[in-house]
Amino acid sequence: MGTTVACVAACNGDRAEVSSTDSGFGPATQADPVTTQSTTTTAPTTTTTGTTESSQSTEPTTTGTPDAVTDGGTGESTSTGTAGTTGEPATPFCGDGQVDPGEACDEGGNNGIGIGCAANCQLEVCGDGLPGPGEDCDLGALNGPDGGCSATCEFNPSACGTQTAVPVLVPRPVDIIVVIDNSGSMAAEIKGVQDNINENFAEILAASGLDYRVILLSRYGKYTSTQVCIEAPLSGIPKGGCTNPPSQPVNNPGKFYHYSVEIDSTDSWCRLLDTFDGTQPDLFKFAPKGWQGWLRDDAFKIFVEVSDDRVVCSHGNDNYNDNNTIAGGANAADKFDTKLRELSPLHFGKEAKMRNYSYYSIVGLSFNDPPDEPYAADDPIVTTKCPSGVNGGIGHQSLSVATGALRFPLCDTTAYDALFKELAGGVIADATLACDFPVPSPPEGKELDEESIVVKFTPMDAVEEVFSQVAGPDWCTPTSFYLDDGKVVLCADACLAVQNDQDAEIEVEFKCAPIDPG
Repeated sequence: MGTTVACVAACNGDRAEVSSTDSGFGPATQADPVTTQSTTTTAPTTTTTGTTESSQSTEPTTTGTPDAVTDGGTGESTSTGTAGTTGEPATPFCGDGQVDPGEACDEGGNNGIGIGCAANCQLEVCGDGLPGPGEDCDLGALNGPDGGCSATCEFNPSACGTQTAVPVLVPRPVDIIVVIDNSGSMAAEIKGVQDNINENFAEILAASGLDYRVILLSRYGKYTSTQVCIEAPLSGIPKGGCTNPPSQPVNNPGKFYHYSVEIDSTDSWCRLLDTFDGTQPDLFKFAPKGWQGWLRDDAFKIFVEVSDDRVVCSHGNDNYNDNNTIAGGANAADKFDTKLRELSPLHFGKEAKMRNYSYYSIVGLSFNDPPDEPYAADDPIVTTKCPSGVNGGIGHQSLSVATGALRFPLCDTTAYDALFKELAGGVIADATLACDFPVPSPPEGKELDEESIVVKFTPMDAVEEVFSQVAGPDWCTPTSFYLDDGKVVLCADACLAVQNDQDAEIEVEFKCAPIDPG
């Protein structure tokens, strides 16, 4: 006879015991003594005859708790709420799928961030630092108006609200390029220019507080040889030292530089172009890379042409000839303007409407009425010449008109003091306000939202205008600006409006970029 195994489950499901014998029938197993309810179970009876076995069993009868049921067919017990095979009650835990004492929720294996029930079986709420259902973000104690996440766990449109800054509009530094004709008819004019550059021009500019420097292109030497010598306070030559000039010019770094080159009566434009990069070197080798090395990137450029003649010269494949006519002068000026800007967009402007220079001319045109009054940019081109002028300088005049600068007759050298005072006044006016200023700084710890920047301009006794941001100079309008390399740059017409109204108010509004809650 084989071994017989009898398995009886305790009626309350707490424990199952197994009893075995080597032969015969196993006794019935009673319930655990600690169980207050009893179960009577008839063990299955097995009868064996020869090689054939027949089984007859009685279904178990269970009373009391239904937690444990014995499978009468196999003699194995199944149990709910047991701990493994020990028969001990299971200890409740977070993640068992049941909401136990101390738990606000329990989604079993689904517990975790973003479903509503956290891994610790607590409900996810705004302010707990965990982004739950219906929340854009949650930075816990950092939620609020100054961060990227609001007190209601929504992304803040701005991390700092609307901020206002008043930009400091400062006069632009100016680099003044003076070009003096060395032709034989210019001796008296050169003496008048020398005297007044120091006494009336430089001193007025210095008194204005303007940040300026002067670059002179003309043959260095004594004025009686139609050459030019500049002394203190501009140059390093002591005052009075140009009576018998030293062997070479003495530059005053940061304030005055002399590029010694012969300027003939009609070729100043071509000499400007081929000395810019040193193709035609200065006679004393002071600037091997040309006078461009003395220019400042952030300075407005002002040319002052002094000549008693017109424009006729060739540079490379380009010919400049004003033909002593209004049409010829306009055509020559347009060609030279284009060439100059192509030569250095940084210094002279990328396009005509955004030129970075003005061109003043002291030339042989007829006197104005009154005689000491300069011609303004909106005055017509003058086709007649003054007594000592060789020609009226129509090409030079045309470039002055195109760049919004003044024109002066050079014939009356006794009036040069008034002329250079007017010239200094024009230069100061040109340099009154820069049309760009640094992008405002956001509050500490914040990041500027550049797309939110607007500029508000309030003219004197007028209604506020709002300048809107555009992508760049190609999209400019009369009331717009763009950002370039960390600066707010006013478009051309907006710039003119600001520069023409020194009593106007201007301010910048901006917001901070939302902080990434992630």
